[in-house]
Amino acid sequence: GEVLKTDDRTAEMAKLVENSYRDVNIAFANELSMLCDRVGIDVWELIALANHHPRVKILQPGAGVGGHCIAVDPWFIVAMDPERARLIESARRVNDSKPEFVMDKVCAAADRLRAELGREPRVTCLGLAFKPNVDDFRESPALHIFEGLRARGLQVDAVEPYATDAVAHAGLVSLDEALASSDLLVGLVKHQQFAGLTNEKLMDFCGIAR
Repeated sequence: GEVLKTDDRTAEMAKLVENSYRDVNIAFANELSMLCDRVGIDVWELIALANHHPRVKILQPGAGVGGHCIAVDPWFIVAMDPERARLIESARRVNDSKPEFVMDKVCAAADRLRAELGREPRVTCLGLAFKPNVDDFRESPALHIFEGLRARGLQVDAVEPYATDAVAHAGLVSLDEALASSDLLVGLVKHQQFAGLTNEKLMDFCGIAR
C-alpha cells in the first residue's frame, strides 16, 4: 500500500478524523431513522430515493455504533476542544442513544404481544456482533440491546452465527429455531446469514429485509 509521510500529530489526528467522519455520517442516518419512525415514513425507501441525487450518499441506519474505534475515537477530539467539536459530540450522542430507542420500541411491541397472547412473548435478537459478518463483540450496540432487554424483564434469546465465548451467556438458538418459535424477531446486525429475511414478526433495525 501507499506510505504517506506527515508529522506525528497530524498522523494521529487523521485516524481520529477518519473515524469521526464515519460516526457523523452514521449519526445522520440513525437520526433520520428515528425521525421517520415518528412520522410513519419508511427510512429505507427515503434514503434510497434521496441517494438518487448524484451528490447525496446517505449511509444505512442501524441499531447503534460499536467497535473499538468509531464509537471511541470521536471523544478524543471532543475532549481536545468541546466548544469547537459540537457536531462531533452531537453525532456521538445520537449514535449512543439509538440502542435505547431500539429497546423502547421492542418493549412497546412486547407489551402489545403480551396483551394479545395472554403470556410472555418470546423475543429473539438477530445478531450480537458490533458489525456484520465478524466475531467481534467489543462495544457492540446489539449486545447492549440484548442485555438491556433481558434487564427489562423480557424473555430474550439470540441468533449469532459468529458466536464466541464472549456471548456464551446469551442463550443462543439457531435461525430455524428462532423462526419457528419466536413471537418477535429483532433485527440488529445485518449478517449475511440473515440476508433478505422477511417475516411478519420481524422488527428490522438494520436493513436485513432490504
